[in-house]
Amino acid sequence: MAFFEKLKAGLAKTRDAFLGQIDNLFKSFVRIDEDLFDELEETLISADVGVGTTEYILDELRERVKDGRLKEPEDVKTALKEILRSLVGEGEEMRLATVPSAILVIGVNGVGKTTTIGKIASHYVGEGKRVVVAAADTFRAAAIEQLSVWCDRAGAEMIAQKSGSDPAAVVYDAAAAAKSRKADLLIVDTAGRLQNKKNLMDELSKIDRVLTRELPDADRETLLVLDATTGQNALSQAKEFAAAAGVTGLVLTKLDGTAKGGMIFSIARELGIPVKFIGVGEKADDMRPFVAEEFISALFD
Repeated sequence: MAFFEKLKAGLAKTRDAFLGQIDNLFKSFVRIDEDLFDELEETLISADVGVGTTEYILDELRERVKDGRLKEPEDVKTALKEILRSLVGEGEEMRLATVPSAILVIGVNGVGKTTTIGKIASHYVGEGKRVVVAAADTFRAAAIEQLSVWCDRAGAEMIAQKSGSDPAAVVYDAAAAAKSRKADLLIVDTAGRLQNKKNLMDELSKIDRVLTRELPDADRETLLVLDATTGQNALSQAKEFAAAAGVTGLVLTKLDGTAKGGMIFSIARELGIPVKFIGVGEKADDMRPFVAEEFISALFD
């Protein structure tokens, strides 16, 4: 199955909760009025678009009604698609031109961070790149073993120490291995970071310093993994991490398991951090780079 078909299937719950209600809504109204906007507001919020972003969308639509661009309820649906498309932007490709380049992967426990790393590693190995993975989540039981399974599947090389080791020391070893083995990419796993735990954020800063010192000229991405099923809670996590960790991109996991996929629009609008990867299933090839046009088409198809 092509990824676009998987994306459509993965967004089915969001599409049913969102577009299905919108289709019914516009069929119920013969003219554009405030009752229509009230119903649309409820629909957007129920799809976890968020209050602030919903207000922004409605203001945009009202402005188009005022200047005469929207005359029929069906026009509102077309305009809504255009506004949502503008909110997610054009997307940004990963900046990984140097050899090696580095990806630091962060996020709280339970968002699918370790499996995300395995899937991203598989993606780049599939492009012919040599990938080294640093197993720097040394605090969580079985994290190293779980990552090892994913690296074996992906064909990536893993650098690890025993459980409980200093994560920064693992990153140091992995950076040295990436350089000596002429790897194209170093991916660093990290412990689940609860944003209110200062010691964990300090550990993340320590890892960042090691990467800066050992790979000073390397292109670097810091990807925050978010669980789409948590809806607006993911937005609050993203705000905290963006303030503390210099996040350059987002990874949205478990989009296939939620009707709350609308959170992508509030995250894009409020943070201005591009979504770099999305996941719509359990298999390695169910995570791909985010393409805005594909996402909107899959949502509205």
